Amino acid sequence: MQIKLTFHGQSCFQLDDGTNSLLIDPFFTDNPVAKISASAVECTHIAITHGHFDHFADCEAIAKANNATVFAAYEICEYLGEQGHDICEPGNPGGRIEASFGAISFTQAFHSSSYKGRYMGMPCGLMIEFGGAMLYHAGDTSLFSDMELLGQMYQPDIAMFPIGDRFTMGPEMASAAAEMIGAGTSIPMHYNTWPPIEVD
Repeated sequence: MQIKLTFHGQSCFQLDDGTNSLLIDPFFTDNPVAKISASAVECTHIAITHGHFDHFADCEAIAKANNATVFAAYEICEYLGEQGHDICEPGNPGGRIEASFGAISFTQAFHSSSYKGRYMGMPCGLMIEFGGAMLYHAGDTSLFSDMELLGQMYQPDIAMFPIGDRFTMGPEMASAAAEMIGAGTSIPMHYNTWPPIEVD
């Protein structure tokens, strides 16, 4: 099965197999590097790593417009339900949820998670089984030793790592993370969106 992977800037990716379209960490509004607007996005599913605005701010509008199923931490799903979108699959690190495209497993991430001053649960990374491929979206995180274990257990084909420093890993730590995960292809993210996370 052929899979299309699109990078929308910051940490936002979209996976499409012609039937299912999974949007990860939607951030289009106020994203200076996004090429399309949130209103132009079409998807069947959305996955959220944590509640910070640059990963979550467009989730509610896109989910409602597309009647999309959202995979996220319990607290994020609870918040979305309060806003009128209850098509959610809550999870937490260690959990796996099957879906029409395959499955999503929530993994550990070292970061924080809040939205408009509200606690939004534990930050997560995502192991995504999509169309026969395994992809790792690290979310916002520092380097941690269990990445090696994640690589051994899930053996991802593609991995996405934050490299912008300050709020996440920088390039050197991300390079070490890529070695530990051992994916055939590693993709940088969460950089060059604003001056504080500019990377040469």
